Amino acid sequence: MSRHLRGDQVRNAEDIVQAIESLAFRPSRVAQALKSGRTGAIALVVPDITNPFFAAVVRGAESVSSAEGYTVFLSNTDESPEREAAVLEDLLGRVDGIILGPASEDDENPLAVHRAGVPLVFIDREIHGSAVDFDTVLVDNRGGARGAVEHLVGLGHRRIAIISGPLESTPGRERFEGFSAAMAAAGLDLPDNHVQFGAFREREAYQAMLRLLALPNPPTAVFVGNNLMTIGALHAVRDMAVRVPDELSIIGFDDHVFADLLAPPLTVVSRPMEDQGVLAMRLLLNRLEGRADATPRRIVLDTELTIRGSTGPPTASAARGARR
Repeated sequence: MSRHLRGDQVRNAEDIVQAIESLAFRPSRVAQALKSGRTGAIALVVPDITNPFFAAVVRGAESVSSAEGYTVFLSNTDESPEREAAVLEDLLGRVDGIILGPASEDDENPLAVHRAGVPLVFIDREIHGSAVDFDTVLVDNRGGARGAVEHLVGLGHRRIAIISGPLESTPGRERFEGFSAAMAAAGLDLPDNHVQFGAFREREAYQAMLRLLALPNPPTAVFVGNNLMTIGALHAVRDMAVRVPDELSIIGFDDHVFADLLAPPLTVVSRPMEDQGVLAMRLLLNRLEGRADATPRRIVLDTELTIRGSTGPPTASAARGARR
């Protein structure tokens, strides 16, 4: 039977097929892994399992892995390098490859995976200062932030603030750099109190937006660094009864399934989220099957500004800095 399952020609093949069907036989993955050294499993390790972006990444990755006969295991590090280290150590020997969103750009945990000989691909984030390069799938974070600023400037906004993710992460740093560069290119000041940093969490963005709204001369527009932070910022705007876009224009990074259902609908920097998962999985499978070049690939996908109702020209009172 084992020779038949391997595809070898054997006598009585029809009898073997009938026996397999009558017994509902399924080959043992454990036995196959022991013999081949392969587990048939791939891990996708994300920094925040509650973020809809990573749900889309998983969907894209699984659309490829299932067609190739691989099972995907999902793990969450909660943006913690310590938890990430424990998760990666536990996965070694249990999966054939790993797709990882590193907790920070100073992360050294991926090097342990590399030393263990397990192929690894970065998604959404990368690390710097390492002698080892990894396959990576990113988006044009700087360009997306720049487009958001240019749109607001074109509407007439001059006091534009940012609620940014942590600079230790690739998306947080690159989006802040793109925002700052676009403000400078437009000849606009960026006061320290118009820059609010926080983790990619709703609660921190809520507090950041409250601080911006409490300023003596508040901004007329705010760019928010990711989808979860945008939710927190919108909660603050609602609680303070600030009218969007009449008193404040808002742009968030990453689209939401409900963004066009809000009142007003949310203007966002959107990106091909599922495509990132598809490409990351293809890069990893190419490594596993020996089809990849020796030099790792770094793929950067374009973003797109989706303009909806949450942005508009500043009113005369808002432009003068009048408060409610």
